[in-house]
Amino acid sequence: MLRIGIVAGETSGDIIAADFINTFKDSYPEVQFEGIAGPLMRDAGCKAIFQTEDMSVMGFTEVLKKLPQLLKIRKQIAAHFIKNPPDVFIGVDAPDFNLTLERKLKGHGISTVHYVSPSAWAWRSYRVKKIARSFDMMLSLLPFEASFYQKHGVDAKFIGHPMADQIPFENKQSAAIEKLQLADNLKTVALLPGSRSSEVKNIFPLLLEAANYTQRALGSVKKDPNIQFVVPAATPKLKILIDELVLQESNDLSITVVESNARDAMLASDVVMLASGTATLEAMLLKRPMIVTYRMSKLSFQIFKFFTVVEYIALPNFFDDSHPVPEFIQDNATQENLGEALLELLNNPQKREAMIQNFQKYHESLKHNASQQATNAVMNLIEEKNAATV
Repeated sequence: MLRIGIVAGETSGDIIAADFINTFKDSYPEVQFEGIAGPLMRDAGCKAIFQTEDMSVMGFTEVLKKLPQLLKIRKQIAAHFIKNPPDVFIGVDAPDFNLTLERKLKGHGISTVHYVSPSAWAWRSYRVKKIARSFDMMLSLLPFEASFYQKHGVDAKFIGHPMADQIPFENKQSAAIEKLQLADNLKTVALLPGSRSSEVKNIFPLLLEAANYTQRALGSVKKDPNIQFVVPAATPKLKILIDELVLQESNDLSITVVESNARDAMLASDVVMLASGTATLEAMLLKRPMIVTYRMSKLSFQIFKFFTVVEYIALPNFFDDSHPVPEFIQDNATQENLGEALLELLNNPQKREAMIQNFQKYHESLKHNASQQATNAVMNLIEEKNAATV
């Protein structure tokens, strides 16, 4: 029986890993997966030695608080796989956790794959040689990532993005409007502050201020709106927090908080205003015009600025030189800047359409049956190692 070790360190990795597990099992039903797994991976049959939820953390200073627990988990999972070597180990994203783990396992003769390229192309590029020593093969979801690593002599394979395979090229707004019970005669803006409570507390008040700014500029009021806002809450706990912030920050907004996934809210929207992260890629694939923002602690931002080598943070802005998505980061993340950008998109259908056309082109470049390509690449690696040991 094939045994595959796998570690996903956050929600986005859980989604990618689960799709890979299901696809791999379609071709090799007897395979056994085990490692650090999120809920989707566990549903796909992966045995969880630890849960992804135990590792989810974001920001430099925030990581420091949880570092002892993360180091303990990594030590224990490494000991498990060294004692019980899998046919291959796959680290899904979470490079600060997985690359060290991969390097240690590779040193004990275990074949290792890193799935989702570390963003050394964006910052900390001096780490490329060290990164390359950690694994036998890298699977890249984005073409510009694979090109960067290949130029540095890394065995990086561009396989496309699983989300691009799952999301249709065309997505209807009307069904999502009906599902979320929103008015179908108003402009709809989705506000996405992130999926962690710390992000919501930090960024959602800013989004609400920008929403207020926009609604006032349009001369709209709650009782007679011409614009509506929708906010998705991934969990009941997050919905409680979001509802509290809405009451504190804005009683006059025409706003609906729904306990639903972010995709429903994005599908229902004309424009999305969101925190930087994986959701920017999802909004792009859904062809929803967007405005991206982010704020972090001053210390985290200073560290980020020291290491970064790129001008942008939203993924759609890296595909070509058009950089279609407006971004407002840290001190530029003000209600006026966000509100004016939102008004411009709402009032300029040509600009919205130009952004959508770019997103269509980017989607086509990412649709490559990624999980099947990953399955084939991993099996080739296993077979090559088996042939070498005969």
